[in-house]
Amino acid sequence: MNTLQPNSARAPAFVPETRFGLWFLSTPTWRVHVLGRALSDLQRMAPDIPPGAVMLDIGTGQGHSLLELAERFKPAHIHALDPEPDFAQRVATTREACGVPVTLHQAHAERIPLPNASVDVVLCHQTLHHIVDQTTALAEVFRVLKPGGRLLLAESTRAYIHSWIIRLLFRHPMHVQRSAPEFLAMLRAAGFEVADEHISTPYLWWSRKDLGALEWMGFGVPKVREETLLNAVAVKPR
Repeated sequence: MNTLQPNSARAPAFVPETRFGLWFLSTPTWRVHVLGRALSDLQRMAPDIPPGAVMLDIGTGQGHSLLELAERFKPAHIHALDPEPDFAQRVATTREACGVPVTLHQAHAERIPLPNASVDVVLCHQTLHHIVDQTTALAEVFRVLKPGGRLLLAESTRAYIHSWIIRLLFRHPMHVQRSAPEFLAMLRAAGFEVADEHISTPYLWWSRKDLGALEWMGFGVPKVREETLLNAVAVKPR
């Protein structure tokens, strides 16, 4: 059923995007270099996700992830969750084009309106760092996943979120940002298993303070650095 499922309970705290951020989510840079590259990396680490899965996309935004999930994973159904009040209007075009049944949930990740163990795969792409109560959100993801189900997580770390360019153009709850090791520790504390081969820390040009300028000028990539991105495939134990 492709209808919006509202969540009328008192909303948990989250930090919405700036006007610039909303515009950026519609650009080819976001679709290709942020979303596309993250999904390719996650898919590389989870190549055995079978077609016909039930998927949950947390923080769907403008819906570009719906097209990617449908094409890459061939799911039977996608649940799309976002707290913004105009969520349904933003994703109308991409939902129609993705060719997979989609149920929209205007809701927060801390209160996912789905039954226990009802989802095979959860995508959380560049969303967790907007949520204030990240621990509760991960507990909800763990609850709705089936045993053996997977969380595909792609996040910007504190080193990136606290950089001057991101502070200038975007908005985040700064006091809850985490390093890559801290995100991984939080996943494991929530009950997830995360194997070393299911962890990736790409150092992409757009995640650097200089937007890759130093590498372009021939200075290379620093070998000692605080990672700016984390991609991980976390598994709910059977």
